[in-house]
Amino acid sequence: MNFRWPVLLYAGTLLSPAAFAQGATLADIAKAQHVASQVCAACHAADGNSTQAANPVLAGQHAEYTFKQLTNFKPQSGNAAERGNPIMAGMVANLSTDDMRGLAAYFESQKPKLRSARDAELAKLGQAIYRGGILPRNVAACTACHAPNGAGLPAQFPRLAGQHAEYTAVQLKAFRSGERANDPNRVMRMVAEKLTDKEIAAVAEYIAGLR
Repeated sequence: MNFRWPVLLYAGTLLSPAAFAQGATLADIAKAQHVASQVCAACHAADGNSTQAANPVLAGQHAEYTFKQLTNFKPQSGNAAERGNPIMAGMVANLSTDDMRGLAAYFESQKPKLRSARDAELAKLGQAIYRGGILPRNVAACTACHAPNGAGLPAQFPRLAGQHAEYTAVQLKAFRSGERANDPNRVMRMVAEKLTDKEIAAVAEYIAGLR
């Protein structure tokens, strides 16, 4: 039997099939929309299109990825959170699993705004690394996991297209130093630890202009 989830319009939000695949219900997403506008909006904007370069764009991000990050900010079974961040730890402290699923599905359903690289020369270097890696240092091309257009792969690799360059650079440096270590099989740490500050800045600049 060939069955497809219908695309539903609820409370002014277009809900994709992936939203339901993540396990969020209409009630979860309706609640999430309220939480997003009352709590998340301060840093990420109500629709997930953050205007603050230090805070990530969540609009259009794969629900599976956002859900994983939210759960990683929260201590589990008596263990410390996989991803340390005092601000986000406070934000997720009182969120249930269903709340986090709802937020992830809600933000995925929002349309990301287009951005552009600001430094053409830096973006050119970033493009070379993103598309071809750095062979002498065994740095894999970013396209292998995040796709040529930065769309990523649901449940595995995040969408990067249009992300703030400043935020991307900070995260790559965190992976490089080991400060951030919630990447399965050390995939991002193995890449980032081989990149210089300039190369990180270049890749981040190029990513900002992907669409």
